[in-house]
Amino acid sequence: MTDPARNTLPLPDYDHLPIGGLESRIRSLGAEEVEELLAYERSHADRLPATQVLAARLEQLESGAEPSSGDPDAVRPEQGQGRTGSPVSPATSPEPFSPPPHGTPDQPGKPKGDRT
Repeated sequence: MTDPARNTLPLPDYDHLPIGGLESRIRSLGAEEVEELLAYERSHADRLPATQVLAARLEQLESGAEPSSGDPDAVRPEQGQGRTGSPVSPATSPEPFSPPPHGTPDQPGKPKGDRT
């Protein structure tokens, strides 16, 4: 079941934005829109970093800051991150090795010296 409030948010992909992307993208919003996001965040996930970013921006706007264009290159989920997973492949992996066994005929142990 989808949340109807989610469909009316000023940032349609809000739930999927990382904090760094959120901070850049809310710069273009007015105080009412930031208040709407803050209320949504508090009533849903209530993530402390997100509420801190939203509250700080709301305070800036209430102190006279004007909405700006924001950062269009901010991380967006729809941009994708390209390749995911481990960068290790058979071509970049080291050769497998095992530690040598101890006390085998081909690798005898060293004498411990005179024990008298």
